Amino acid sequence: MPMTYRGTVALITGASAGLGVEFARQWAERGADVVLVARRLDRLEELAEQLGNRYGVRATAVAADLALPGAGTGLRAELDARGIAVHTLINNAGFGSYGPFAEQDPAQINQMIQLNITAVAELTRAFLPDMAADGRGALVTVASAAAYQPTPAMAVYGASKAFVLSFTEAVAYETRASALRVLAVSPGATRTEFFDVAGSMNAAVGRMATAEQVVTATRRALERGKTPPSVVAGLGNRISTIASSLTPRRVTLAVSGRLLKA
Repeated sequence: MPMTYRGTVALITGASAGLGVEFARQWAERGADVVLVARRLDRLEELAEQLGNRYGVRATAVAADLALPGAGTGLRAELDARGIAVHTLINNAGFGSYGPFAEQDPAQINQMIQLNITAVAELTRAFLPDMAADGRGALVTVASAAAYQPTPAMAVYGASKAFVLSFTEAVAYETRASALRVLAVSPGATRTEFFDVAGSMNAAVGRMATAEQVVTATRRALERGKTPPSVVAGLGNRISTIASSLTPRRVTLAVSGRLLKA
């Protein structure tokens, strides 16, 4: 059964920049209406206007800070009040920070956990039952290649993405009787605002992928005859994650620590 875009609504978090903008563009290009969620309403409204004019879809901008407790259920209530039913949820919002855990701002740590973990679970729980019953869309979560090994100097970020990966794979199994596609995508370093937020990193991240490459890889995985529960975007990243799975964890930890210059 082919992936359905036209006649569906895709909710995209973190839609004001980077991967979120590209997810919105590719879904709108294929005829899906989009709900754009982030904190920066001006950016969302500008993007919504562009997508509506270019692709003739309904693009709705909703300002929300998903790092606040209860933001996910609040968003569901707001869309219900507007009469907007969601068929695809793309949990893209998230951020990381670089540096020793003991030196990081406790408030920022809590915010990262809230956004990268709690909001993902809360939003998924809010929309999953209806999406699974409808079955035309998809649940997509953005994990990371960092989910496959410990990440010294990015301890909370790596651990949060390990949660996202494991959580999504489990939900994919639980909903296997539904036509809903469930996928965790794990990109490596990508040319977005991520590194502006994470701060200066001494580690060499290598060649960065583009947002278009990552989103295209996600969409192609969703469009397969049988969607896998998770994919790693980029050949080099796939090789790296396979190598990590075959290597003793203490060795992987040491290599990761050296690469990240922790």
